[in-house]
Amino acid sequence: MNTATDEHVVIDPKILYFGTPVVLLSTENADGSANLAPMSSAWALGHVVVLGLSAASHTAANLRARRDVVVNLPGPEQWRAVERLAPLTGADPVPAHKRGAFRHEPDKFAAARLRPVDSDLVRPPRVADCPIALEARVAEVGEGWGGGFVVVQAEVLRVHCDPRLVVPGTQHVDPGAWSPLIYNFRHYFGLGPELGHSFRSETPR
Repeated sequence: MNTATDEHVVIDPKILYFGTPVVLLSTENADGSANLAPMSSAWALGHVVVLGLSAASHTAANLRARRDVVVNLPGPEQWRAVERLAPLTGADPVPAHKRGAFRHEPDKFAAARLRPVDSDLVRPPRVADCPIALEARVAEVGEGWGGGFVVVQAEVLRVHCDPRLVVPGTQHVDPGAWSPLIYNFRHYFGLGPELGHSFRSETPR
């Protein structure tokens, strides 16, 4: 049997963010104020979103105590707003493992220059500037392997979408109009040109 020549090399990357969407999570602090945090370990199964968070994060603490969350999806042009949030934490005092690299910020919307807008079904606000926002409620917070992270499963209750991204007369997001912000090995990217569509697509072009 002929076998291919393996030209791969073995590497040991520090992180494995191999092209994942960026989301901004709106949660509620203990005093009723809003927290806003960027993260890039998010995916969906039907109407359930799965979120991977540091177990020691302020967002994880909020979701353990208060189950409402908004999953806001920024577009590529908003990467600078995401990066303005990156070194901020809602925790006060700043946890020991974040000292030196992070600072406490009570008003993250203002710090990121993003606008809050009331949600319909959950308590945390949506990000008015994000093209898509998913109001959701946490069903389960599970401890990840090794205890360093948590895996959150949340049921999506309502989807808000910029009307320019909706296929007219349908409930479908136009994949040709929507481009998520992608976190690719700690660099920000948008989508490239369309290559094709799945046989299951309901919006062939």
